[in-house]
Amino acid sequence: MPVTATPRNGSTAQPFDTDVLILGAGPVGLTLANLLGGYGVRTVVADAGEKLIDYPRGVGLDDESLRTFQTAGVVEQVLPHTTPQHIMRMVNGKGQVLANVAPGAQDYGWSRRNGFIQPLVDAELLRGLSRFGHVDVRFSHTLLGYVDDADGVTATVELANGGRTTLRARYLVGCDGGRSTTRKSMGVTFEGQSSPTRFLVVDVRNDPLGTPNAYLGADPVRPFVSIGLPHGVRRFEFMIFDDETDEQVADPRFVHELLARHVPDPAALDFIRQRVYTLHARIAGAFRTGHVLIAGDAAHLMPVWQGQGYNSGVRDATNLAWKLTAVLRGLADDALLDTYDTERRDHAKAMIDVSVAMGRILSPTNKAVAGARDKLAAALNLVPAAKRWIAEGRYKPKPRFHVGALVDAVGPAAEGQPVGQLFPQPRVDTRGEQNVLLDDVLGPWFSVLVWGNDPRQVFDQKSLATLTRLGVKLISVRPSTQLHWDAEPTGDPREALDVTVIGDATGRLKTWFDTHPVGFVVVRPDRYVAAAAVTQHATSVTTALATALDLTPGDPDAARPLLDVAHPAAGALAAAG
Repeated sequence: MPVTATPRNGSTAQPFDTDVLILGAGPVGLTLANLLGGYGVRTVVADAGEKLIDYPRGVGLDDESLRTFQTAGVVEQVLPHTTPQHIMRMVNGKGQVLANVAPGAQDYGWSRRNGFIQPLVDAELLRGLSRFGHVDVRFSHTLLGYVDDADGVTATVELANGGRTTLRARYLVGCDGGRSTTRKSMGVTFEGQSSPTRFLVVDVRNDPLGTPNAYLGADPVRPFVSIGLPHGVRRFEFMIFDDETDEQVADPRFVHELLARHVPDPAALDFIRQRVYTLHARIAGAFRTGHVLIAGDAAHLMPVWQGQGYNSGVRDATNLAWKLTAVLRGLADDALLDTYDTERRDHAKAMIDVSVAMGRILSPTNKAVAGARDKLAAALNLVPAAKRWIAEGRYKPKPRFHVGALVDAVGPAAEGQPVGQLFPQPRVDTRGEQNVLLDDVLGPWFSVLVWGNDPRQVFDQKSLATLTRLGVKLISVRPSTQLHWDAEPTGDPREALDVTVIGDATGRLKTWFDTHPVGFVVVRPDRYVAAAAVTQHATSVTTALATALDLTPGDPDAARPLLDVAHPAAGALAAAG
């Protein structure tokens, strides 16, 4: 039965079964549910399947995703299924290295490139939801239709036994893949193109090569991919030509012939799966209509060459989770959710474009074109700056928001300010611990980091009341030599507020504040800089922040995002108040 969506036409005045209904128990839905669970938001995850998909799909995990898993409290469970510092080499048909991507920097606290086993990581994300009594996962729940009214969404789902039930939620988030029924029912476009070129993916156990890292074979005879993954798994991918039929590709002898150029004995391989796929480069015309939103592949599809489909979906969940929480807690107006589309669209499109470009570099089968590419690559490798630019992966678009839940830079040095950028995550010292990752000190919600000064003296009473209402954690960043120094108390009532002091053990925060001409920075829960300025602009910037976040008026103690769940994030967020 096709999915139907009924337009909003007034309140139903029905009680809500949950705050957020997530359709799809893939990585995006599970990540979103873990973040919402940590924020104390009632959540139901409904998936049409009987269980999690158990075959490998995504194979590349980046530092931003690991940082999100850190915030969600599941990173330690995920790490055993990853290979950090996963190098990617593009080689031509002669085995010559055209490009070597090996970014070693850890600006955000984690390895930039990681191989991983998706089913095992997804299973850890699912297991993480067991921490929350207010998060429920329901398999064999297929969406039939929904009604979006003035207050929320009523979804009708079909159960495994053929019966039907309804679920009423404040918001519905479709994380239901490239064929998303949610997106289709929203009636939005899915702009872009699908390539007619097919690829065969083959995953095997007991890696027959045993070498780490990833190889992109820019071989005009037949482009291929060979990737060493955790737990002895290897992935091969081969371009399938137009004259090769699906029946031919399904023949084991054909697959063995493809593998024979890469492994000594294809017949002895322990196959996990083989599957044919096509490449898509598409983005939805809108990520939100009313109380319905989409994320992950439901919102955008990209070719596999940069391994960014999984990671882009996790970015969606990271952006959306805190905004849903702020609205549901009464801190922010519903208009805040519009910034989800505004902020995520441009970066998702940029990742699609770079993935398409990488595919064009890899896949020429014309020998003359491939030869010209090889000569250009050889010339670039002779230029140290160009070689370093490739090796460090700087061609990958960095996320940067120019409009959204942000405060426009102010002051004479506005051009150099970091608003809209991800804040770094070095290791720091606190008065109780040494060598801890910064985000573990900040907690999962908003924070204000002030260099050198006492935050309580930088912000006036009215500004501090706004920050307190938002649940901001106040941080004083100092050189480690000043970690245990305290000024004499003056009796100022602002001194009653808690401030966390951190020592900049590595000097990276001092360098950051030195590079960006600001004295304080407001960091959002997704670790983007919401506002930054010199300290004398603190009052005006706080006022602008309240506007940018669509903060609601009211009693500072009436709608603070304090949690009442037994999760590590709960204590950290409660302490932020």
